[in-house]
Amino acid sequence: MKSSRLVSILLLLQTRERMTAAQLAEEMEVSVRTVYRDVEALHAAGIPLYGDAGHAGGYRLLDGYRTRLTGLTAGEAEALSLAGVPGPAAELGLGGVLAAARLKVRAALPRELRAHADRIGDRFHLDAPGWYADADDTPYLPAVADAVWNGRVLSVLYRRWREPTDVRRRLEPYGLVLKAGRWYVVAGPGPRTFRVDQILRLDPCDEEFTRPDDFDLAAYWTAYRRDFHERLHRGEAVLRVAPGTRLTGAAGEALASGSEREADGWTRVTVPIESVDRAHDAFLVHGAAVEVLEPAELRDRIARTAGALARLYSRNPPAPAEAGRRDGADGPLPGAGDPVAG
Repeated sequence: MKSSRLVSILLLLQTRERMTAAQLAEEMEVSVRTVYRDVEALHAAGIPLYGDAGHAGGYRLLDGYRTRLTGLTAGEAEALSLAGVPGPAAELGLGGVLAAARLKVRAALPRELRAHADRIGDRFHLDAPGWYADADDTPYLPAVADAVWNGRVLSVLYRRWREPTDVRRRLEPYGLVLKAGRWYVVAGPGPRTFRVDQILRLDPCDEEFTRPDDFDLAAYWTAYRRDFHERLHRGEAVLRVAPGTRLTGAAGEALASGSEREADGWTRVTVPIESVDRAHDAFLVHGAAVEVLEPAELRDRIARTAGALARLYSRNPPAPAEAGRRDGADGPLPGAGDPVAG
């Protein structure tokens, strides 16, 4: 602990050039008396550390006493500030380690490159998860990360989507992936992919495993993601899209790359769909700006929903006392994803 404090004092003084004993004590959460003892230890080790008295005084290192990182451009120094994302590091239990590493890198940078690196923190903030998704509960993430790092087998109780839902699995964790705010562990044998937030129980094992030398986590994830999208979009739909309409996801990509402009200004495009239910919800939000031509099942489904909406809004609104009732002849409007009676 003491050796770590001594290094921290040196790095802080390299970074900030001059600090009082009180400032050092506050930064490291120790007493001023402890700082005095640490400074004496640094003196005894031959570190050129000096203290100035007075209002503008404090400890400082002899000019030029620093370890510099050479060969860095201004752009590379700026990019270093984006290399570690505080949120995911904290989730892995590495928040303190990341902070220490960033302090070391910043302290070793020459003054002019340090200024470039500081600009990144002032101008960019990375927040990976989406707006409408709650953060996953991943209490076992640090334990999984530790097993990945140390090559230890895990025994987990895992919840999957099909029956039986809760199953026991033996995992040889090869690596962790953070995708859109959600953590995945890639594990052998296989390898296979598991969501960390679906681990219900985790039991560390004394057993160790050897990670395959030829396993490439980034290459695996790229192939897994491509295969996932291919399995996800198993059908197609033909659309007519009004001018200025923006589609999202795979439909948006298809509109941008493989569309055909018609005489009336509308665009005809073939897009991949996962299912009729999901396509119904996705295209219906565009109202009259998107017309489904094929498949017939999807076109009929949207036509029935549009008819139900037309009937619902063609009648006078109910009186306030009856506003909560929807028991007329037309019946309730089906919810998103619910089957519609033929």
